Amino acid sequence: MRSGDELEGFDGEASSASMMSGASSPYQPTTEPVSQRRGLRGLRCDPRYLRGAFGTMKLAEVLLALIAFICIETIMECSPCEGLYFFEFVSCSALVVTGVLLLMFSLSLHTRIPQINWNLTDLVNTGLSTFFFFIASVVLAAVNHKTGAEIAAVVFGFLAMAVYGVNTYLAVKKWRLSSGQQASRQTSDYIRARTESREVDHRPEIQRLDA
Repeated sequence: MRSGDELEGFDGEASSASMMSGASSPYQPTTEPVSQRRGLRGLRCDPRYLRGAFGTMKLAEVLLALIAFICIETIMECSPCEGLYFFEFVSCSALVVTGVLLLMFSLSLHTRIPQINWNLTDLVNTGLSTFFFFIASVVLAAVNHKTGAEIAAVVFGFLAMAVYGVNTYLAVKKWRLSSGQQASRQTSDYIRARTESREVDHRPEIQRLDA
């Protein structure tokens, strides 16, 4: 039988061994803060984007498209109805797509999907919305029955077209600027790689080592 001192020594060695194994074990509870984990947690609104030109125009576009859609939905009678249905489709589509882009940009969600060219996506959305709002507003102005809801829808349709047009102009400038910066970056990387390869070719000690 072991004595009391031997048992105490054995227990001390066991406890120290367990502490060492616990310290080196890969299955330890994580101490990573929740705010640093990936996912949809920790989303924050970007006030700089909302106060900027693109954020302000996105808010105005969503508001104007929503008002135009509400105005067209209050019309109970139409003849013919094709112009009304087309205006309804344009205003609803612009409201949904622009609202989604506004959320993506204001919450910086677009930075988590770098595979998509968001500048080009915004440019396509604003350009198509400008064109279709113009067509829908002209058609509705030509076939409406001069009711208050139809006139209001036409007015807000042209206002939305104007804001989308300005946004398209700024989006084109931003897209060209980003494309030029990307092209210059690729050119500088290519020149740097060529320079480094030439330096290696002119160093005979590296050639001897390679041989």
